[in-house]
Amino acid sequence: MAGQTSVEHLGIDGVWVYQPRRFEDARGWFSETFNAAGLEAVLGGVTFVQDNQVLSRAKGILRGLHFQTPPRAQDKLVRVLRGSILDVAVDIRRASPTYGRCVSARLSVADGKQIFVPKGFAHGYVTLEPDTEVLYKVSDYYSPQHEGGILWNDPGIGIDWTLAASEISLSERDRLLPRLDDLAAVF
Repeated sequence: MAGQTSVEHLGIDGVWVYQPRRFEDARGWFSETFNAAGLEAVLGGVTFVQDNQVLSRAKGILRGLHFQTPPRAQDKLVRVLRGSILDVAVDIRRASPTYGRCVSARLSVADGKQIFVPKGFAHGYVTLEPDTEVLYKVSDYYSPQHEGGILWNDPGIGIDWTLAASEISLSERDRLLPRLDDLAAVF
């Protein structure tokens, strides 16, 4: 049995969810999770140079909201290898009509969905179950001097993480990130 490949554009230009086809039988399933030629129309020339893999041991681990500034800004293609997440992208492009707005998507190993987050967005996710493993492709290498972020619970953005604040665990660095209103124009 073969599922359909699809691309769903979310409410902000440039952010989309990709559903690759799965071929299932009694043994399990097979999926071609990335094909540059097949995604060429929506990738618009993006080339990925690095894969990052993250394991979060508990439900409620929140990583984000992160970005890299130009000239080392990154496009990301995110998928889940085990477990599930709520993935969030916040538009931080000052000239954009959707500046400060966010979109989100639930991703899981069960559904195989992936989200594309382009340059100019802060990105983060929260784990919805224990032992969640995430893999994401990036279009530029990690550069500590270009990293930035915004506060996960900035009331000016109003992200619904679907979990109570008491259920969320963050790194100390992520706790200290600025609000969007305090962020210098970087995009």
